[in-house]
Amino acid sequence: MTGRIGRIERLVVVALILGAASAAPVTKAQSFTDATSREEGLSNYSAPAGLTGDDVIARMLERNRLRNEQLQRYSAVRTYEIRNPEGKLAAQAVVRVEYQAPDKKTFNKTSEKGSGLVRHLVFDRLIQSESETSSGREHHDSAITTTNYTFKLVGEEEVGSYHCLVLEAAPKRKDKYLFEGKIWIDAEDFAIVKIAGHPAKKPSFWINRADFVRQYQRIDGFWVPYRDETSVEVKMYGRRAFTVDHQQYVINPDSPIEGSNGDTRGIILVAPSAALRP
Repeated sequence: MTGRIGRIERLVVVALILGAASAAPVTKAQSFTDATSREEGLSNYSAPAGLTGDDVIARMLERNRLRNEQLQRYSAVRTYEIRNPEGKLAAQAVVRVEYQAPDKKTFNKTSEKGSGLVRHLVFDRLIQSESETSSGREHHDSAITTTNYTFKLVGEEEVGSYHCLVLEAAPKRKDKYLFEGKIWIDAEDFAIVKIAGHPAKKPSFWINRADFVRQYQRIDGFWVPYRDETSVEVKMYGRRAFTVDHQQYVINPDSPIEGSNGDTRGIILVAPSAALRP
């Protein structure tokens, strides 16, 4: 059992790392007819004159750079959960996250319930992975750039209240820290609204299928994570759903965030992952 949970944990970390730098609540499942008509619409799409997938990514990276320069601090509350196919809760942790520019994050757990083993193997290691990836102790080049992916502009769609350009992302190498899927980018702000896909390389023999969706929302001019969903099918263990909800944002408050005075007792101090940083 422990070995199987460990494999789930590694996949969860990979899937969330893939969700690089997520908007409205997750849409309900579409019918086969709706999905087919949408795919046909995308296949017949004609991009605006002269605009390519690489152009969209270049604008996104530049806008992200400008937004990051203006982001001084924020706080938020994350709720981590793992459930079985029937919706039964296996584990939950509520964590307060505080960020201060240029490279400091703190994670403070406020409540936990469910399996302590799952919380340790999944939630604690997921938080730790942000530190290791950003600090270089476990560096993986998973950035959404033309170095790692080939991009194709395939259409335009509404995601909640956001009008998005839709790009297909094809990894340039078989790497479990890269993904194959689609990216929805706001046509006005050139910010990522949603990413959906699966790892470019099968993370484990035990994994039959892994899919993830990451969504973002716009708050005070900044685009920040809204919801992460990872669905994992493990051999002889079944399907598990892992979610992270990001709520209660306070961005660039006038005064420093309370509690960020250097007292680290009971708080995990990490630097923000380049993949997960807003």
